[in-house]
This record gives sequence, structure tokens and C-alpha cells, in this order.
Amino acid sequence: MRLRLEPRDVAPTWMNISLPVMAVAATLVLCSGLIVLAGADVIGAYRALAAGAFGSRFNTLETLVKAAPLVFTGLAVTVAFRAKFWNIGAEGQLLAGAMAAAFVGARESLPVWSLVPLMLLAGLTAGGLWASVPAVLKVRYRVDDVVSSLMLNFVMFYLMMALVDGPWKDPLSGYPDSPDIRLDAEFPMLVAGTRFHLGVLLAALGAIVVWLIMTRTVVGFAIRAVGENARAAANSGIPVGRVVLITGILSGGLAGLAGVGEVGGLHFQVMASLSPGYGYTGIVIAMLARLNPLGVVPAALFFAAIATGAETMSRKSGVPVFLADVIQGTALICMLVGLLFIHYRIRVQRSE
Repeated sequence: MRLRLEPRDVAPTWMNISLPVMAVAATLVLCSGLIVLAGADVIGAYRALAAGAFGSRFNTLETLVKAAPLVFTGLAVTVAFRAKFWNIGAEGQLLAGAMAAAFVGARESLPVWSLVPLMLLAGLTAGGLWASVPAVLKVRYRVDDVVSSLMLNFVMFYLMMALVDGPWKDPLSGYPDSPDIRLDAEFPMLVAGTRFHLGVLLAALGAIVVWLIMTRTVVGFAIRAVGENARAAANSGIPVGRVVLITGILSGGLAGLAGVGEVGGLHFQVMASLSPGYGYTGIVIAMLARLNPLGVVPAALFFAAIATGAETMSRKSGVPVFLADVIQGTALICMLVGLLFIHYRIRVQRSE
């Protein structure tokens, strides 16, 4: 008797719906072993984690603030992957958007009313243009989009560092940071006394807009068609190359908006620690959401809760704060394993 994988014709509906929940549950069960090894109580540690993320009004709002850039990068990856444009460059596109927003936000010549809209437009454009580079390389020269988009992350990071430690260095602080944006360019705080800024609301609206684009527009249909079968899409008259380029620009623009939110709502300047890997985490979020724009929101909230509550968990239970990174990586593995069983079933084959 031996086991073999057999392709499924159609996966059960309940399996498709429950897969992300099962992946999260499996992640928490697997990571509980590390909590035990750290000498802590599993239930107490997870209770502290939840309290750190949602235990008070302030903590809940901080979790939502942390989720905002994750929603944008998750949406960026979702759009790209639906067209099988493997954009691993959301991190660099985020930085491009942040730099463009910081530059515009510091312009004294611009009228007050135009600052926030122009920062959003500049970040959207910069991220889209940076993502168009691997898209053009893929379409015109068949360059591997995984490699090119990933390498451009490092190009953008070191370009940013060369600027903020050189000609763009803030003369007042002396640190390798850009000058602060104008006070009038800072995003309005939606709840007084907190960091709950306009970018959080824009992230939620962004998920709805992307869902509408992907499900209710010709562009969204073309993106999905190219992702399902590029050859069939081309034979039906869809310009595959143009669709990939549009997908790259849209994906990069969404990642750029994540950078705008970090500059306009939190840091008010560009710095080396602007993004703790939001672009890479967006890949895990998109996979956990199964490339559904609306599913990106709860997935981003889960990861934001892990990041926000990790310090409370560490302080109260003694579990290392790095467990948050382990949980994120384990969630991706569990989701990929789950996707395997969406497409295949296990059959027992009896040997004669």
C-alpha cells in the first residue's frame, strides 16, 4: 500500500473558504511548540499577544495603523500575481513612493490644499514607474521578473541611502534622513491623541477599489485572463504584453501608496528604517488572502496584530519577540501546503 497525489477536478467549496483560517490555526499550533521551549504558557502567551494587539482602544488603533501599509503591499502583490507577473519588488516600489511623497511634501511653493493629493499622486506614479521596469524587461526581453523585481529592491534602497546620506541629507538633524515634510503636508489624524491617520482609511478604500477593478472592469478581466492562460488570452485578442505592463504599473502604484502613508502619516521624512520589510510581508499576506483583494484586509490585520502584540507577549511571558517573524513565515508555509491539497487529493493505492 502506498500514497499518491491525484489531481482534483474541483475543490470542495468548504475547503476553499476555510483554507486561510485552517492555515492560521495550524500556524498557531506549530508555533506553540516554540513557546513551550521558551518555558512559557502557550495560552497565556497568546492571550498576551491578543491583549497587546486589541486589548485597549489605543492598541487596536495602533494595530490598524500597522495594517495600513500591509494592506497596500498585499494588494500590490495580489494584482501582480493574478496576471502571473511575479512582482517581488513591492519593497523597492514602497521606497520609491515614499521618496516621491517626501520630495513633494517639502515643497514650500505648493499651495496647502494640493499637498496631500500631490503626495498621493507622486507616490502612486513613482511606485508604478519603478515596477514598470521589470514589467518591460519581462515583456520585451523575457527577463525573469522574479529576479529583476527582487534586485531592484536593493537598487532603490541603496539609491535612497546615497541620497539621504548625501545631497538630500537633513542639514538640521545631521542624521542620514531627508528633511521633514511641511506641517501642512502631514496626513490628518482621524482620532485625536493617536496615530490613526488618513492613510488607514485610504488603505481600506483601496481594497474595495482594487476588488471592483478586478471583478467589474475590462482591465480586471484582462488581468485575470492573462493569469489563467496567457496563450488563450492572446488568441482571443487580449494584448498580453500591454496587460502585463498595466498590471506592473498598478501593482507598483499600490506599493508606492504604502510608502506615502508611512511618510505622510507616521515618519514625515525618509529614513533607512522606513519599512521593516512591508513589501516582503505583502507576499505572505496576498497568499494568505488567496489573491482576493477583500481577503487582504483580514490577512493584513492578522500580521499587524502579530507585530503589534509581540512586544507585549515578550514582556509578559518571556517569549522572544522574534516569534512574530517565525509566525509570519510559518503562515506562508501552512498556506502553501493547504493550496497543495486544494489542487490534489491523497489516494491510497494498494499494491498487488
